[in-house]
Amino acid sequence: MFAILKKEINSFFSSPIGYLVIAIFLLLNGLFLWIFKGEFNILDYGFADLSPFFLLAPWILIFLIPAVTMRSFSDEKKQGTLELLLTKPISAIHIVLGKYFGAFILILLALLPTLLYVYTVYQLGDPIGNLDIGSTLGSYFGLLFLIAAYTAIGIFASTLSDNQIVAFITSVFLCFLFYIGLEGIAEFTSNNLIDQLSMSAHYKSMSRGVLDTRDIIYFLSVTVFFLILTKLNLNKEPK
Repeated sequence: MFAILKKEINSFFSSPIGYLVIAIFLLLNGLFLWIFKGEFNILDYGFADLSPFFLLAPWILIFLIPAVTMRSFSDEKKQGTLELLLTKPISAIHIVLGKYFGAFILILLALLPTLLYVYTVYQLGDPIGNLDIGSTLGSYFGLLFLIAAYTAIGIFASTLSDNQIVAFITSVFLCFLFYIGLEGIAEFTSNNLIDQLSMSAHYKSMSRGVLDTRDIIYFLSVTVFFLILTKLNLNKEPK
């Protein structure tokens, strides 16, 4: 698994992909949070609060994470190296986890510089330090679990086709469906059960600063579910 993980990280940073992902994530967040006028602009928000960032980040990640994961298995299929990889003395689950953690770590590296936003808002508070630390930490934990689930969906989508564009579109659709689509269906049908399957509901719950085990179990379940589906899809590949 670690050999696959190392290979993935090296491939991200030996090409412009890794640097581009980090730059785009930070640039888009920076523009919306500090430059563009609107509801996400922290300086216009009127409070020393990072809520605009945590509202915006899931939408940027819906497109950014599929862009990272779309090549994971689809590229291997297209080049014909997937069959060779599956014949190596390494289990399918280790291949999946290596690919998964490679993409997950890259997104975490993109998220790390946003801690500067916390320091900036902390300093902008009146008085200095007037920031809800509990809510901010809860939101970061929620974002980490959301990234974990998005990445698992993206890795799964990349096994469905040898075309990276198809993998990207499928991943964006599934992420959108699980994040906000199910919530919309729940509101339309007045079905509470469907609402509980929505990532948005659990993410918002964690953003309040309360780490409920139900929210953690939900995100872990979604992540594991799609990783298992990925493994099952790999097992169907000819060796």
